Amino acid sequence: MKFIFDNVSKECSKLVTNAYSTSFSLATKMLSETIRQDIYNIYGFVRFADEIVDTFHDYNKEKLFKNFETDLENALTDKISLNPILNSFQETYHKYSIDKHLVDAFMNSMRLDLHKKNYDTEQEYKDYIYGSADVVGLMCLKVFVKGDNEKYENLKDSAMSLGSAFQKVNFLRDLKADSEDLSRNYFPNTDLSQLTEISKRRIIDDIEKDFSHGLKGIKRLPLEAKFGVFMAYRYYHRLLKKLKDTPALEIKSTRVRVPNYKKIALLTRSYVKYQLNLL
Repeated sequence: MKFIFDNVSKECSKLVTNAYSTSFSLATKMLSETIRQDIYNIYGFVRFADEIVDTFHDYNKEKLFKNFETDLENALTDKISLNPILNSFQETYHKYSIDKHLVDAFMNSMRLDLHKKNYDTEQEYKDYIYGSADVVGLMCLKVFVKGDNEKYENLKDSAMSLGSAFQKVNFLRDLKADSEDLSRNYFPNTDLSQLTEISKRRIIDDIEKDFSHGLKGIKRLPLEAKFGVFMAYRYYHRLLKKLKDTPALEIKSTRVRVPNYKKIALLTRSYVKYQLNLL
């Protein structure tokens, strides 16, 4: 009866995705049914690790993270876990032969969030983004190309650029919470207490380069994945536009959002572009 447990595990990963992120959940629903569950499985895993280091302030986060890491290693080795999120993730991990390096790099970046507050050099910044975002994009890419290594290698760089763009948008949008609640500054050579229009413009220019490169890869994705990823791109690109139009002083004091009704409008327009092959 293990299939019942596996089905429950998958439902848990789907529930986590729907509960924590309406935008990612909406984009995932636009993926083909053949790959949708595996993206839920990946999201559930990365979300739980992120929650430990970002929100469980009243608990021993280091101990929780260490326990989670041990459970993860056991799940990948034993191909089963009583943690339903890890049980569903290990299935996807083995199904698509996801590189262990990608999982390790992600966990290394999450571990940094337990203690590290400032990223003083460009290399530290790039290394953190690679582990926290780029590798998540690469795990998803393994699913999108259904394990085809040639397609994976051809799309790898653009998938990393897209992951970087999403993460940098998150950094800029969450500036207030990261700075005030977590005392973190991910942007090197940037004094967040004195964020200027010039430094904001520099950050946005960098993100736009990532988006441009990432879009080229979206156009070459398999049909099962193309629209869902394009939808996520459109949502984050809209967020970037709102951040660009928001004064630097305001970004430091509020969290920019895209209202749900605008997400639906984005979905409609994105679908038209997709159907007309205008990507």
